[in-house]
Amino acid sequence: MMEVLDTEAALSRFRLRVLVVAAVVFLAFSVLVWRLVVLQVVRHEDLAERAESNRTAVVPIVPNRGQILDRNGVVLATNYSAYTLELTRSKIPDLEATIDELSALVEITPRDRRKFKRLVDDSKNFESLPIRTRLSEEEVARFAAQRYRFPGVDIKARLFRTYPLEDAASHVIGYIGRINQREKEQIDDSEDAANYRGTDVIGKLGIEQSYEKDLHGQTGWEQLETSAGGYAVRKLGSRAATPGDSLVLSLDIRLQRMIEELYGKRRGALVAIDPRNGEVLAMVSRPTFDLNLFVDGIDQESWAHLNESLDRPMLNRALRGTYPPGSTYKPFMALGALELGKRKTSTIVQDNGSWTFGGHTFRSGHPNGPVDMHRAIVKSSNVYFYQLANDMGVDAMHDFMKPLGFGQITGLDVRGEVRGVLPSQEWKRNTYKRPEQKKWYAGETISLGIGQGYNNFTLLQLSHAMATLANSGVKHQPHLGVGKVDALTRRYQQLPQPAGINMGYRPENVEAVRRAVAAVTVEGTARGIFAGAPYTSAGKTGTAQAVGVGQKEKYNASRLTEYQRDHSLYMAYAPAENPTIALALIVENAGFGAVAAGPIARRVFDYWLLGQYPSEEDIAAVRSGQSGRPIGQPRRANDIVMPAESVNLEGLPRKILPDPGASATSSRTALPTAAVIDPPSPASNAAWIPDD
Repeated sequence: MMEVLDTEAALSRFRLRVLVVAAVVFLAFSVLVWRLVVLQVVRHEDLAERAESNRTAVVPIVPNRGQILDRNGVVLATNYSAYTLELTRSKIPDLEATIDELSALVEITPRDRRKFKRLVDDSKNFESLPIRTRLSEEEVARFAAQRYRFPGVDIKARLFRTYPLEDAASHVIGYIGRINQREKEQIDDSEDAANYRGTDVIGKLGIEQSYEKDLHGQTGWEQLETSAGGYAVRKLGSRAATPGDSLVLSLDIRLQRMIEELYGKRRGALVAIDPRNGEVLAMVSRPTFDLNLFVDGIDQESWAHLNESLDRPMLNRALRGTYPPGSTYKPFMALGALELGKRKTSTIVQDNGSWTFGGHTFRSGHPNGPVDMHRAIVKSSNVYFYQLANDMGVDAMHDFMKPLGFGQITGLDVRGEVRGVLPSQEWKRNTYKRPEQKKWYAGETISLGIGQGYNNFTLLQLSHAMATLANSGVKHQPHLGVGKVDALTRRYQQLPQPAGINMGYRPENVEAVRRAVAAVTVEGTARGIFAGAPYTSAGKTGTAQAVGVGQKEKYNASRLTEYQRDHSLYMAYAPAENPTIALALIVENAGFGAVAAGPIARRVFDYWLLGQYPSEEDIAAVRSGQSGRPIGQPRRANDIVMPAESVNLEGLPRKILPDPGASATSSRTALPTAAVIDPPSPASNAAWIPDD
C-alpha cells in the first residue's frame, strides 16, 4: 500500500514538473513570438531603415561659396582648390609622435602646430582636422609614398577662400572662419542644419556674415553602398551641390582703394553714399588688415598684433566708431530751427567771439560780427549756434535729429552698427546712476548746438543725414548689396530696396540750408580746397574735441599727445545742384577740418565726377596734411589697373567713369579715437572751441 502511495506521489510531482517546464517553454515561446511581432511589425520601418544605412552611406557634397564683386564686377572674394594634410585624432594613438614623424616628410612649422592645437580644442574627437594647407605637389607625392605608416592621416582637396585685394575694404567684405561650437549649436537648432552638413566654415564678419545664406549655396549628396568594413562599393544616387550666388556690392573698389591710399597711416573713416538711392559707394575704416590672415585660422602672433595695437585696426570705425560731429552738425541745427520756428533765415545774432550763460563763458575762435543763418553756417559761427541750442532745448533737438538718423541704427545690411548717443533728458536719467548725474543742467545744452557735449555719432549716420539733405529731404536706407548673380544661369538680379521716405520738410527751409552749405566751398572754410573745381559742391568742415579744454585754456596741439588732439571732419555732396554723391569723413587727431579731411573729399569728387585719380605727389601731400587743391597731373581713373580679375556678367550694368575734362554734371549710371560704447563725458561747458 505504501508503495502505491509513493508511486502516486512521484507521478504527481512529475506531472507538476512537466507543467512547470511546459509553462516556462510556453512563456519563453510567447516572449519570442512577441519579440518577433515587435521586430517584424511594430518596428519594421525603423529597423529596415537602420539595416539600409548599415550598407549605405550618405556623403554631403559641400557647395562652392559664391563670389563677392564690386559694382563694376571686380572680384573681392573668391575660391581656390588646394591640398591639405589632415589628421583624425580618434584613429591616432600618439598625436604628438605622429606629427613629429610627419614633419620629416612635410614641413610643419610651430605656427602650424599652434593652429592645429587650437582646432583640436574647438572640435570633436572624430573630426578630420588640417595641420597643413596648400601642400605642393612634391609634398603630396612624398606623403603618398609613406602613407601606409600613418593611420588616421590623409590628404584632402579643399576649397579655400581668398581675397585678391588683401586689405582693401576689409571691414566691409569681412572674412570666413571655421565653425565653432556655439555656431554649430545654433545651426543645428535652425532650419539650415541639413544644408550645413559637411560645411566647416561660415561667414564671421561683414558681407561674408550678413549674406551667409546667399553665398553658401545648397549642399548636395552622394549615396554610396558600403562593405562591412565601411569601404565604398558603388554609388547608388546623388544630387549635385548648387554653388552659392555671387553678390554684387554698390561699392566702387577703385574709389575705396584710392581713399585708403589718401589716408595712409592715419586713422579715420569715410562713408560715401549715392543720395538718390542709398547705395554705399565707399566705406573706409583706417587702419585696416589683411583678410587672408583669417582664411586658414589666424595665428596667435598676428591676432595679438591686430588686437593689441593702439590704432585698433580691427575696429570698423565707419560703423562702430562714434565721434562728436563738431561743426558738421550746424546745418542740421539750422534746418531744425527753421522747421520748429525757432529762427528765421533773416534773424541776426551778434557774434563777438564768445557768449556767456549762467556765469560760464562759451568761447569761439574769433568774432564774426552780426550774422544771419546763412552767414552763421558759412563762417561757422559758434556763438550763433550756442544761442540757438539754448533756445531750442535738448529735447527739441533730440526729437528733430532722431528721424534724420542721428543716434539710430540706419539699417545698413552689414551687422555691427552702434547707435552712438543722441542726448535727451530721458537718456541721461536712464544712463547715469547717481541722482546728481541724472539731472540735466541748462549749461549742458549749449555745447550740443556745435556738435560737442554728449553728441556722439557714427560716420555712417553723419553721411546718411548729409545724403538726406542732398536729396532735398528724401531719406533712403543705406545698403551695400545691390544684386545677386545666379550660380547656374549667371544672370544678374537686382535686390529689392525699400522706397525713399520724404521727411516732410518745407522746401524753402531745405533750400536755405543747401544754399548755405554750397557757399561754404565758395566763400567759407572750404573755399581753398575746392578752388578751380569745374563742378559745384556743398559741404561743412568740422573740428571735434577728443578731450575737453578748460574755460581759461586755449587749445594747443603741440602740448597734447597725438591721441588727445582734435579730430578733423568734413561732410559734403556734389554736384551742388543735382547731387550724385554725399559723404562724411573723419581723420582722427588731425586738427581743423579744412586741413586734413576736406582735401580727401575733393579727391573723391574729382574721381566720381571727373574720372580723375590723384597723382603720386598729390597723394603724398594729402597724407601729410600739406595739401589743399590737387597738385601734379591727375591720372585717368579708368587707367588704374586693379590687382584682381573682373567678371563681365550678363545683365550687370557697367559703370564707366567720365574722362577727365568731361562735364562734371553728367549723370552716373546708378545701380537699380573712436568707439564710445559707454556714456561719453561732455566737453567742458566753458571750453574754447574754434570755429572751423
